Amino acid sequence: MTKRRLYLDNIRWATVLLVLLYHVGYIFNGVGILGGVPNAKSIRWVDCMIGVVYPWFMVLLFAVSGICARYALEKRTVKEFLRERARKLLVPSTLGLFVIHWVTGYLNIKMGGGLEYMPGFLVYPIAAISGIGPLWFIQMLFLFSAALVLIRKLDGKEKLWALCGKSGGWIAAALGFLIWGGAQVGNLPVLTMYRFGIYFAAFLIGYFVFSHEEVQEKLEAFRWGFLTVALAFGAGYILKYWGGNFTQDAVLKSFLTNAYLWFTVLAILGLMKRYGNKENAVTRYLAKNSFGYYILHYPVLITAAYLLQYHTALSAGWKYFLTLAAMLGGTFLLNEAVKRIPGIRWLILGVKKKEGKL
Repeated sequence: MTKRRLYLDNIRWATVLLVLLYHVGYIFNGVGILGGVPNAKSIRWVDCMIGVVYPWFMVLLFAVSGICARYALEKRTVKEFLRERARKLLVPSTLGLFVIHWVTGYLNIKMGGGLEYMPGFLVYPIAAISGIGPLWFIQMLFLFSAALVLIRKLDGKEKLWALCGKSGGWIAAALGFLIWGGAQVGNLPVLTMYRFGIYFAAFLIGYFVFSHEEVQEKLEAFRWGFLTVALAFGAGYILKYWGGNFTQDAVLKSFLTNAYLWFTVLAILGLMKRYGNKENAVTRYLAKNSFGYYILHYPVLITAAYLLQYHTALSAGWKYFLTLAAMLGGTFLLNEAVKRIPGIRWLILGVKKKEGKL
């Protein structure tokens, strides 16, 4: 049986917490990104900081997801893998919308002034369907998992996977050109989070390349070199794009952005392989519950942000702080409640039992 790589669990929950922090900045952003609270006063340095993490944190999650897909298929049949993925990913991002994520859609419509133009009987279904929020990630992950099954059939004897296992640190770095190429294609207009090219490339690299123990060891060996290059490209990225709308096509497709994000991903994988392969009671809890936090945080976040924006006269700093506190506390309580309710936990979290790792 494949041993569990604790450092991958730690990367995942840490990145999920980073996503939560990012969304606090995003919802009050002042750089022109659609979907936040209209006319909110933003804090300039927060806008800048979320721009620093935006290029790489979801690429990292997709790469780790690709690695974990390989390990899952080593322990499950294809049918079991697809059934589990449908339950964990497809159910929460479809049926779950009608249970809780309609709140996200409703408040977005309300803040956008669309309720007055919508017949009453259509509000709930439209709010539910438009309440996807950050669930786009698990929707895409399900599609990539299904596509992976087809790719595996083409590579029936796993020659491609075995060949990728011979990759070294330089080849891992060179795969950044594939990431850069992926960033040029498959990007939906307006809905800039749906970037099929780059995320599918990261997922496949995770599956075919980074899932090899030998490659992970080489990433570990190159960790400081990767970090140095990531910091250099990061400095260039900050100098060029600091304070602007970092979700614009020109930014996301630039070589500078993609070099920065890719070497950051490589550095994190290498550093965590070396220093993060450990656990304690806190990390075990976070690893077990990070999926629930990801699924549930946004309805809590947008509710807190809406109430603070439209029903208080607090300063921007207090709104940021109280939204963060409400999101963290509310998400914790909501997750603990949902995972204890049969039926509801299946619809929202895609799990049958009380607890279970992602």
